[in-house]
Amino acid sequence: MATMKQVAERVGVSTSTVSHVINGTRAVSEAVRRQVLATIEEMGYIPNAMARSLKNDKSHTIGVSIPDNTHPCFAELLRGIEDAAFEVGYNIMLCNGYGDVQRQATHLRSLTEKRIDGLILVAGSARDELAPLLASQRVPIVLADHEVPAVDTDFIGLDHEATGHAATRHLIELGHRRIACVAGPRAEPHSLERIAGLRRALLDAGLSLPAAYLVHATPDCAGGHDAVQGLLALDTPPTAVFACNDLMALGGLCAAQEAGVAVPGQLSVVGGDDLGMAAFATPRLSSVTQPTHALGRQLTELLVGRIRGDARPRMRRRLQGSLVVRQSTAPV
Repeated sequence: MATMKQVAERVGVSTSTVSHVINGTRAVSEAVRRQVLATIEEMGYIPNAMARSLKNDKSHTIGVSIPDNTHPCFAELLRGIEDAAFEVGYNIMLCNGYGDVQRQATHLRSLTEKRIDGLILVAGSARDELAPLLASQRVPIVLADHEVPAVDTDFIGLDHEATGHAATRHLIELGHRRIACVAGPRAEPHSLERIAGLRRALLDAGLSLPAAYLVHATPDCAGGHDAVQGLLALDTPPTAVFACNDLMALGGLCAAQEAGVAVPGQLSVVGGDDLGMAAFATPRLSSVTQPTHALGRQLTELLVGRIRGDARPRMRRRLQGSLVVRQSTAPV
């Protein structure tokens, strides 16, 4: 493999001139710059990224910490982050908590010890555990989806409260009065926010949410299946269900089919993410689509701006979803 010294000797310049061309640290004549770049390509010289980061105090690497990348929503968020980072010459270093609060905290501590230029964090239910770590960081941080109390930094998230409200209002407008909610774990922030939106829509319509109609479950198909199975076994079952995410909604469709309950003839079901699979369920799932890819792009653009010295006031922004009506919801 060629070295910088060999490139310099081939061109007939000093190694410092080659370094300046690679790093853009000093003006070099256009003719020399072109000759150096052509020789680098010809000889197959690969600059040492670590050495460059030590010299320039920039690694062009963004750290990303999320609770669980196996969830389809996080996969779409990561795609948006990677797309935007690639366009401006940044790499990402991912740490995944796999749903374990302590694991995510440990990974985050390790991540911030690396030479990252900035951090995008989805704290989820680990907010309290991560707050002390975030308060001591010297790199720019952008919080994604959920704010962390006592941490003063930029934040862009989805409007989960509006999602819960839109889904529930849709069911109310169809004439449903016995509306249940299948939510994720009690400590999961976005479920709590979506429940708040559901309660607001019910209150606006003069309706209530009986305790038996709110079921917390694991935020996956199995959790949704078991939750809806229990709701359908009640003496007075609901006529409609809002599932806080699409995976739980899809599990609920399966539970209804097993119980011989027709969807949407006897039970309407609406989800909260509009995953790609929602449009191909049987029946096709009504849901609230989320701008998750756009969220990833905006997080990256904001963070790169901060890394490059953008000193505008702290940003607080929430992106709203929109209702997509398909075949799983109908009038009572």
